[in-house]
Amino acid sequence: MATRHLHRGAPHRLHTLMEFRALVEMAMLPFTWPLLTTAPHGDGHPVLLLPGFMADEITLVALKAFLAGRGYNVQTWGLGRNIGFQRRHAEALEQKIRHLHHQTGRQVSLVGWSLGGVFALYGAHQAPECVRQLITLGSPVSVDPAGSQSPPLVKALYRMIAHPMGPTVHVMQPRAKKLREHLLPSVPMSCLYTVSDGVVPPQEATIDAPGSGYENIRVQGSHTGLGFNPMVLCILGDRLAQPEGDWAPFDPVGLAGRVYRMLTHPALPI
Repeated sequence: MATRHLHRGAPHRLHTLMEFRALVEMAMLPFTWPLLTTAPHGDGHPVLLLPGFMADEITLVALKAFLAGRGYNVQTWGLGRNIGFQRRHAEALEQKIRHLHHQTGRQVSLVGWSLGGVFALYGAHQAPECVRQLITLGSPVSVDPAGSQSPPLVKALYRMIAHPMGPTVHVMQPRAKKLREHLLPSVPMSCLYTVSDGVVPPQEATIDAPGSGYENIRVQGSHTGLGFNPMVLCILGDRLAQPEGDWAPFDPVGLAGRVYRMLTHPALPI
């Protein structure tokens, strides 16, 4: 069972202003890399990485290097810069997932960062027989009827680059009906989020799901640093290493588990 975070409204202005702290997270990655190499090895199945809004494959370099080092067949979406939830990109992604599944004979794990997670959710709906699991990183997967609560600057940027009517017009596409109705995919889904996200508020980056196979996992960090965040990489290593067909909720144990809980759960919900 998964429950959305209790935060309401837009991200705290201080969190938005401090998104530059992602540079610190990137700078810390080389120092934590030796520890990350102790993460479990995978079984070689394909993992498809999807970038966030206005990002391209370059931003996925740390995710790709880490997962390739754990033995996965890592691919990126190959569609250039993510300029919004465009129909042509959504259709091309579905074909990419089906091609990877056919080419490798294995189900594909989808990892989407920010808006890339919305694409991944769409792909899991369209080709569930080809998808092993879905992992989102700070993705707006649960927008309320009142609309997105992201900062005005973020919404203005989307209107300027993707569509003058904003993201709603893309989700209203007939092919995106399941996203609009907030239907969950039939594959396991893990939503990683941070309460100090300055772009996507935590209530939008988490899901409500009464059944098993769905979870929200809280991490510490910024939105723009999620793809370089050592805690995120460790959790990805844990989630992707699960045997096919034997998914279980995230359960950090031992010293690493105590450190994880100390860093993420003592604070009151924001």
